[in-house]
Amino acid sequence: MPESPVLSLPFNPAGIELDRRKGLSRQLYQALRMRVLDGRLAGGTRLPASRDLAAALAISRNSVVRAYDQLYAEGFIEGRVGDGTYVAQLPQKQFASKKLSTKISTGFSTGLPTALSTNSPELPGHSSSKVIHNGAFQRLENNHLPRPPSGPPRAFRVGVPAFDLFPFDVWAKLNAAFWRKPDLQQLCYGDPAGDRRLRGLIAAYLRSSRGMQCSAEQIVITSGAQQGISLCAQLLVEPGDGVGIENPGYRAAGHAFAVAGGKLRGIAVDEEGMDCAALAAAGDCRVAYVTPSHQYPTGVVMSLARRLELLAWAERTQGWIVEDDYDGEYRYTGAPLAPLAALDRQGRVLYVGTFGKVAFPALRLGYLVLPPGLVDAFSQRRAVDVRHSEVSTQVVMAEFMAAGHFQRHIRRMRRAALSRRNALLAGWPDVAGVGPLPSVAAGLHLTVRVESMARECELVELAQGVEVEVNGLSKYWLPGSETPPDQRAGLVLGFAAVPEADIADALARLKKAWGG
Repeated sequence: MPESPVLSLPFNPAGIELDRRKGLSRQLYQALRMRVLDGRLAGGTRLPASRDLAAALAISRNSVVRAYDQLYAEGFIEGRVGDGTYVAQLPQKQFASKKLSTKISTGFSTGLPTALSTNSPELPGHSSSKVIHNGAFQRLENNHLPRPPSGPPRAFRVGVPAFDLFPFDVWAKLNAAFWRKPDLQQLCYGDPAGDRRLRGLIAAYLRSSRGMQCSAEQIVITSGAQQGISLCAQLLVEPGDGVGIENPGYRAAGHAFAVAGGKLRGIAVDEEGMDCAALAAAGDCRVAYVTPSHQYPTGVVMSLARRLELLAWAERTQGWIVEDDYDGEYRYTGAPLAPLAALDRQGRVLYVGTFGKVAFPALRLGYLVLPPGLVDAFSQRRAVDVRHSEVSTQVVMAEFMAAGHFQRHIRRMRRAALSRRNALLAGWPDVAGVGPLPSVAAGLHLTVRVESMARECELVELAQGVEVEVNGLSKYWLPGSETPPDQRAGLVLGFAAVPEADIADALARLKKAWGG
């Protein structure tokens, strides 16, 4: 019999073992990504055509195409017109197959704040430097922020998902089942880190949806993402420490770090995300707070090269990265991007997640994924503050996830957000002094530039007059920013809060008010 033809591939796929019982494209994506990160696939390596790799691995071409699409979206590979697909040129030094350490030394000399030191005689949060005194009250006054809008959502409120589509009937049944015959052990004081089953389900979800190799033991349940950020501020920052935050950015995060005594260093954001060179030049930053999957509020996705640069900064300086993945579920082409925490090999990233952008904001349920050496300190701090989150909400969410309702709801919410985004893009009026709407591949809001600060203020005021919520981009900048005022001007529009008909009605009112 004639021998089977041997495919000549640009790289050797030997060692890529795929479990036929699981998603093949996801496994292939993870295998190729790991080879890029550990240097086995060097920058500039030509990848085989999808058809050839599929034949070599005995899988469908569609599985290879999906894996390539995700790698391309995240910046691991690049296409060259007429010449195929190549591994992108990326820094490799910090990814030398080091295993994540589960031991983190204590004290400033090794990079751990004294608030987290296991040698400290006081619980985290009880040291004299953390007690609210006149200086802390001054920091509160200097970093005052307006309260978020309340009441029923309307166009174009930022940060609110389509919670009118939440399956409240399912939630009510699960909640009633818990209280009909509660486990009395669950009604006593619980683990300050949170319900064990929920933590395990969150870890499993993040492993499958984000590529994060985390366990239940690394997760601490919080009362929303904001509390998770506040915990990071309390335990990672000593008074006087520099904290690099995106500028423009999420002002409530900066508020939390400032109240903890941090000196805020506004780091510019460009088309690739936070400017890591500017972060390094700041010199005194111990912590960097970032929203890499969908920068808040500009919507920029941090490039892979910039992500690796940020991780290298954290390793070099023994700094910490607080990654806020506030709306990572909402990506409209391909799977959600791999977060920084999935690339971290040194245990420097603290990942902040929330259920509020998938369920509803009033749920107040979020979580932290922590490097193993930080879990005990964060759990102790939770015990000091509030003991633990409310029990029934955690138990019901665990059952909601275990029964498959959570994943189905995410798919429903993603479709709804996409449809509402399209309604905004299709009906946006042509307004003097306002730039074109950007393409929106992720998230629940978009940002459009405006020619001047005066024009921004005028447009926001006119929108308020017709009961439409439009946020000025200038409000997201730190006070005293060096960027000229007119370059800070813009509009931030949430598109997921209300149905398409309400969006069309709001756009009609804006067109009339703005003269579009």
